[in-house]
Amino acid sequence: MYLTMNRFRIKPGREAEFEAVWTMRDSHLPQVPGFVSFHLMKGPAQEDHVLYASHTLWESEAAFRDWTRSDAFRAAHRGAGAHADLYLGPPELECFGSVQAITA
Repeated sequence: MYLTMNRFRIKPGREAEFEAVWTMRDSHLPQVPGFVSFHLMKGPAQEDHVLYASHTLWESEAAFRDWTRSDAFRAAHRGAGAHADLYLGPPELECFGSVQAITA
C-alpha cells in the first residue's frame, strides 16, 4: 500500500467554500488503476487557519505515479488555481509506503 497526504491551511471562515470545491468536483479516482480510497479530513482550527488533510490510498507507489501522469489527474486538477484565495500557502504533499498492515 502507498498513502499520499496533502495538508491544507484554509483561511478562517472559508471552510464551507473549501469543502464545496472538493465535494462538488469530479475526482476521476474510482476508475484509476491502483486507486483504493480517498478521504478529506477536517482538523483543528488555529488562529490563522483551519487544517484539512486529504489522504489517498493506492495499491502501490507506481499506481500513484502513473495517476499523476494521467489524463484523469489533469482533469481532476483543472482550474485548481482558481481557488487560491482560500489557502494560507500551498498544500504540503507527504507520501508514505506501507511497513505494516493490520486489518479488522
